[in-house]
Amino acid sequence: MTRLLLIEDQLKLRRNLSQVFEKDGYEVETCGTGEQGFYMATTEPFDALILDLSLPGRDGFQILSDLRAGGITLPVLILTARDSVDDRVRGLDLGADDYLVKPFAHLELLARVRALLRRSRPNQSAELKCNDVHIDVMARRVSRNGVEIELSVREYELLEYLMRHKNSNVTRQMLSIDIWKEPGGIMTNAIDVCVNSLRKKIELPGTSPLILTIRGVGYTIRETA
Repeated sequence: MTRLLLIEDQLKLRRNLSQVFEKDGYEVETCGTGEQGFYMATTEPFDALILDLSLPGRDGFQILSDLRAGGITLPVLILTARDSVDDRVRGLDLGADDYLVKPFAHLELLARVRALLRRSRPNQSAELKCNDVHIDVMARRVSRNGVEIELSVREYELLEYLMRHKNSNVTRQMLSIDIWKEPGGIMTNAIDVCVNSLRKKIELPGTSPLILTIRGVGYTIRETA
């Protein structure tokens, strides 16, 4: 799952944005101070940082400057009420990848984060296709034969993972570590439950199964055309 770090000192806004991002399928970690935010940004893996400027302790400009000075290339979107041209220029010159002024529309923020992630992953395909199943990765949309299928966050992650490894065997340990984030690859029936749930939504009656079980190993999706 794509992980975002949100550094925002306003508790109400922080909670609101966290819910917005989580509803859109992101895993979000939040904090309200500059020092804590800088620590998290430098000690944990994230795919992007949403950064306020006016923070207690180390402010957003200093966090950004310190991250870039330390060679950390984490994509950064500045989200702030400071709307002067000088602030915009300073933020971008210090290494921010985007700058959005409050107040803002949630849809615009989500679109800018998607664009930020798209630019940061130039070699990762934004679209996945296997037989008649299609995934728009950035929009997190799945369709089969042109009909959109609604999946839960976990079902989507599972299908995207299988599609990225199509024609290869995906072990239960791979799924446990990469999707369920179990450090030791602990086996649980959560994988089976999710696969069964996904099959009910993605498989078509009267056609060959899309998701194949590899007994004693895991699962695979194979291109048949």
